[in-house]
Amino acid sequence: MAKRLSLAVCIFLFAGIALASWRTPPSANDERDQGKFDPALVKTGEVLAGIGNCSTCHTVSADKPYAGGVDFPTPFGTLYSTNITPHPQQGIGSWSREDFFRAMREGVSADGSHLYPAFPYTHYKNVTDEDLDALYAYFMTREPVDHTPPENALRFPFNQRFLQWGWKLMYFDPEPWQPDPAQSDQWNRGAYLAKGLGHCSACHTPRNAMGAEEKDRAYAGALVDNWYAPALDASQPVPVHWDEEALYQYLRSGLSANHGVAVGSMGEVVHRGLNRAADDDIRALATYLVSLSGEENSTEQVQPAEIITAAQQRADTDHSAGEMLYVGACAACHYNSADKPMAARAELSLNSAVTAEDPTNLIRVVLEGIGTDSGTPVLVMPGYAALSDSDLVALAQFLRRRSGLPEWKNLRQRVEELRELHRQSQVTEAQQAGE
Repeated sequence: MAKRLSLAVCIFLFAGIALASWRTPPSANDERDQGKFDPALVKTGEVLAGIGNCSTCHTVSADKPYAGGVDFPTPFGTLYSTNITPHPQQGIGSWSREDFFRAMREGVSADGSHLYPAFPYTHYKNVTDEDLDALYAYFMTREPVDHTPPENALRFPFNQRFLQWGWKLMYFDPEPWQPDPAQSDQWNRGAYLAKGLGHCSACHTPRNAMGAEEKDRAYAGALVDNWYAPALDASQPVPVHWDEEALYQYLRSGLSANHGVAVGSMGEVVHRGLNRAADDDIRALATYLVSLSGEENSTEQVQPAEIITAAQQRADTDHSAGEMLYVGACAACHYNSADKPMAARAELSLNSAVTAEDPTNLIRVVLEGIGTDSGTPVLVMPGYAALSDSDLVALAQFLRRRSGLPEWKNLRQRVEELRELHRQSQVTEAQQAGE
């Protein structure tokens, strides 16, 4: 009898939470005629969608833009992005302006169900009405695509959407960000873009066991989608800390002589997202992001020439297998004059792929190379997947020693993991090419 009573109580509570968490769909709005949208508003929405990097997350192939289906592996299973074209059944074509606003600011779909926070409504809550109107106009004037993304593959109980109600109670602050009157207009504009559509901390901040950003470690660096987003706070791993001009050039072109080249996820942000943003907005982002490292990093630093010279001197006395690999496969492209490093040569003693606490980015770039579609368009690098795991470990260890840094822990294990992921991606690409 007691067991039955306990079961009944659990069922009652389960049903109560589900009922409390469900959100009633708003009333329909039939004023969605594409011709009603001002072309200037649509153009503004296109730029804002770039800043939000919407295409990268919602586009699998160029012939189906914004049709969803991009996979997002998580500790709880795999999520797939949704179709956000104005298709009336498969996409958001039946959504009213109110539906769109609620999804962006509250993480609630048009049917009343809760969205997973992989969709960064936790940041989009900060976006103004004017910018959301422009985004709505842009997406409602795209070509409707009749495409159904795969079903999410999340483990129980994470596949129960109503539990997101409880997640929001614990981790979601619905209050929008407010400008800081003590800061400049440019800083506040940059903060608005970074905290809103840019959702920069979503990648650069570690997350807790429930997938929420650790707010007390904002911008401390994190592993996302098997790319490492380096720290942007005072702990940033680069030996030459960013200044505004260098960060502006990096966000604008993907190149920085003292820091490296934007590749992987960051390459997509720069070349597919921010490429249409106004210079003033890129400079504002640079102003805000540079401020994250704190005043202690504005003092005089060791000069790049000193760092490069010291790295070259260490290499001269190394004589390891890793050095031989570097000389044979890397030095011809990556060697720099100490007094004038070139952005296109990516000086590795200054590069966060080498200096970061996580070796993922270095290993992936060496294995996969850099194509014109994944990095800066004028630069290419061949992949070196033909190197053995031992070779990759030796090369990575040499580059760390060359930079005066301790060896990475569990390096070989990470090499093996990333090689297997690379192998799997090649199989998938071959299957897709054969379809």
